[in-house]
Amino acid sequence: MNREPSAIRVEIGELALSGFRVDPERVTAAFERELTRLVERHGVPLAADGPLTLEGLSGLPPLPAGLSARRLGQELARAVHEGLSGHGEVR
Repeated sequence: MNREPSAIRVEIGELALSGFRVDPERVTAAFERELTRLVERHGVPLAADGPLTLEGLSGLPPLPAGLSARRLGQELARAVHEGLSGHGEVR
């Protein structure tokens, strides 16, 4: 029997941004909104069998340096969700 979880909690300790000239608070706000939307819509496939703790995600796609804070936050959230969906390297 496949049950939907009653709650999903994603905790990200640090997002390291190098080479971007944007307001980190605006990036964070856009990131949180987009990741919440993606998790609500698609869940967290890597955690389908129960609670999961990851130390890091790597192998995610590079992002262009000229993005706005809002767009950068959205693209970061999409990249992280792709990692949580089984794409990229999980540590």
